[in-house]
Amino acid sequence: MATMIGLGIWQLQRAEWKNELLATYEAASDQPAISYPSVPVADDLPYFRRSSVNCLEVLAWRAVSGRNANGQSGWAHIAHCKTAGAEGPGAQVVAGWSRSSDDPEWSGDLVDGIIAPDSQHILRLVASEPVAGLQKSQEPSTEDVPNNHMGYAVQWFLFAGIALVIYFLALRGRNSAAAKA
Repeated sequence: MATMIGLGIWQLQRAEWKNELLATYEAASDQPAISYPSVPVADDLPYFRRSSVNCLEVLAWRAVSGRNANGQSGWAHIAHCKTAGAEGPGAQVVAGWSRSSDDPEWSGDLVDGIIAPDSQHILRLVASEPVAGLQKSQEPSTEDVPNNHMGYAVQWFLFAGIALVIYFLALRGRNSAAAKA
């Protein structure tokens, strides 16, 4: 029970941390544009900041499920771009959205957009304007960042309470058996 209560308290602390992080992300949209980070620093990720990338060459494409600016489901097309200079070794650029997972015809260019989380490469730039042949992708939103720590805390406290009830029922059963003997 003590471990479960400890886990519940830890989740409450994580909830407070996540709320502060989300407030930072919300404030990022009002800040000036930054250079796209050459090497992301895990403790200071610039999510939801405006930035730009010079995509010199598209090295590969991947299509992931995504939504367009109107909220329709389809495919977000992410270009793995070769970059140079201050932008470092490369960048992931969400070039746009379509109903088809087929790779678009785009070889690269200067792209303005918003830095967002990426499941494979830590961050990516979601283009403000789509490349030719694609529609605008849905802009990244803090609403898409999971914040379920309060639910986890309640779950751990409930588990601890259930364990306590089971313990008392077991004691009562043992005492009843001893009294009959």
